Amino acid sequence: MPELFYWVVKAILAPLIHLFFRPWQEGVENIPREGPVILAGNHLSFADHFIGALHVPRKVISLGKAEYFTGRGIKGLISRIFFTGVGTVPIDRSGGKASEAALRTGLRILRGGHVLGIYPEGTRSPDGRLYKGKTGVARLALESRAPVIPWAMIGTFEMMPPGRVFPRFGVRTGVRFGKPLDFSRYYGMEDDRLVLRAVTDEIMYALMELSGQEYVDKYAASAKVEMIRAARAGSGDD
Repeated sequence: MPELFYWVVKAILAPLIHLFFRPWQEGVENIPREGPVILAGNHLSFADHFIGALHVPRKVISLGKAEYFTGRGIKGLISRIFFTGVGTVPIDRSGGKASEAALRTGLRILRGGHVLGIYPEGTRSPDGRLYKGKTGVARLALESRAPVIPWAMIGTFEMMPPGRVFPRFGVRTGVRFGKPLDFSRYYGMEDDRLVLRAVTDEIMYALMELSGQEYVDKYAASAKVEMIRAARAGSGDD
């Protein structure tokens, strides 16, 4: 049933997105037509959830915070329906053992031969720049031995930046799919932190090349905290 629901939602949304935003794509032929695949993308906007998968001929399963599925009332119901419809699997993102559980969920999806969409930055960019990737994507790549396809969103930040409820019309969005990245030279080394960092940085470099974003060597979550503190200091709240 979830499989059918995904394609029904996509069939409804796709014509509307094409009508209002005229999305384009480059390199979708780089995605294998069968077998496990990791789509590793930059994360600019809430809109990435549906713009990113629009051109992919296979179902894209992504990992999303459990809060998307636990809300109450009409808003909670709509959230559950939407995220189920776009192929999101709920995970606990509180860290520690929860991070390991999320990794196992991702591996289970890949071992089932599916396409896993993941955002290595861990959260949306606060300012449209590309931030440092977390190494979970590297562990998934090395343990599953699935090909990694860089998945670059273009224009989604301008279309629907963080905090905006409704998208801006007239902004044309796009997606670039890079060539598969080969990490076979690192197989069996998924417990080496330096290797995990090297693999992650290679993925982020490929995303930077595809997206044209400025790269920032810090985590997006840390940058958000710094921006909030600076805003409070500027307004005299501290």
